Formats: sequence, C-alpha cells, structure tokens
Amino acid sequence: MFLTASKLPARVLAFVCLASFGGVAIALIAQHGFNVKPCPWCVMQRALFLLLGAVAGLGWLLKSSAALRKLSLGAVLLLSLAGLASAYYQHEVASKLASCDMTLADRVVTALDLETLWPDVFMITASCAEAAAYRLLGLPYEFWSALLFAAFFVAGVLALRRR
Repeated sequence: MFLTASKLPARVLAFVCLASFGGVAIALIAQHGFNVKPCPWCVMQRALFLLLGAVAGLGWLLKSSAALRKLSLGAVLLLSLAGLASAYYQHEVASKLASCDMTLADRVVTALDLETLWPDVFMITASCAEAAAYRLLGLPYEFWSALLFAAFFVAGVLALRRR
C-alpha cells in the first residue's frame, strides 16, 4: 500500500519539505520574473515556508528516529497554524491598511534582519494594500499560501494519527 503506517510520516515530511521550498520558488519567480512585489506579510510567510521546509527536511532525513519524526511533525503543525494565521491576517486586516509598517510581520522581518541577510528573498518592496492587488488564477496570493499551509496541517495530523 502506498501510504503504509510506517512510511506515511516520512512521505508527509518529504511533501512538506519539497512543497515549502517549491512555494517559495514560485513566489520568487513571480517577484523577479513578473514584478509581483512582496509586502511584510508575504515575506513573513516566505520565512515560515523556509522554516517548515527545513524542519520537515530534517525530520525526513533522520530516518532512524521515530521520536524526531514526531517532533518534526509537531513543529510542522505549529508552523502551519502560524502560516494560516499570517495569511488570514494579511487578507482580512493588512490588505485593507494603507501601510503595514510596524505590524507584527514588519517587526519580525526587521528584528531578524532578514532583508539584509537575504534581500532577494526577504526584501519588502510593497505595502500590504499594493500586494493585495496581485492575483494568481483569480485568487490573491495569500489564499494560495493559506491553502498550502492548510494542506501541510492536514497531512501532519494524518501522519501523527497513523500508528
């Protein structure tokens, strides 16, 4: 069977790892190839996706430790919830603000100095209202982000429930 109980956590972690990095790659193609400018909440979600990818990748590669896999899956659940909250806030609150300066996302990106460390990925170049105008296949980018975070959460729950 494709999703046997013993292989499901590893496959979920592999999926989360690859899809997280793939999501950031798509965002970077949109930014640098099609001039889709990121706001602080977009950048925050990129950071969460990269962190998810790293945590899931580590859990996936540590094949010998079931406890570390469970820990990785738990972290995937928490980070996915943080990502969902971020996408929700971006859509419901930040997108309606003229400026999203000094919101939580802007403060986190600034405190971690992400714009200096990796400007091609983390440079904030738009306000939240500007970023809200961008669409991919008719949906705002934060919807796509939320869907991916939700998929990670559901997959993580399923993997943790299998014994």
